[in-house]
Amino acid sequence: MVKIICLVDDEEELIDNLSFEIKEMRPEWEILTFRSGLNAIKEIMKGQVSLVVTDIAMPDMDGYELYWRIKDYDANLPVIMMTGFGYDPNHVLVRSKQEGLHEILYKPFETEKLVAIIESNLQ
Repeated sequence: MVKIICLVDDEEELIDNLSFEIKEMRPEWEILTFRSGLNAIKEIMKGQVSLVVTDIAMPDMDGYELYWRIKDYDANLPVIMMTGFGYDPNHVLVRSKQEGLHEILYKPFETEKLVAIIESNLQ
């Protein structure tokens, strides 16, 4: 079965580069990219997505809202959040992690690290 990875980030250059690099490393994966949480959730709710990687800070629907909508739809769908913000023990990110968020990646990160995290969450 083809693994469908959903990448969500409003930074077009980042999402395009990340998609290209992941496809180079794992050509067997289908990579869907979205610059909007609203568009991503529509695709996710079709039931074919294997894993979601989302940025936190986005204009229409931030990564937290997307995460909670995904969890309401399918509590088992793995979600990885990306952020450019540093660690803060009172941040919503910490609460999300305590409530089931699979992984947090702090930007900048190596694509190899993301691919390894995706692979471990797909198993």
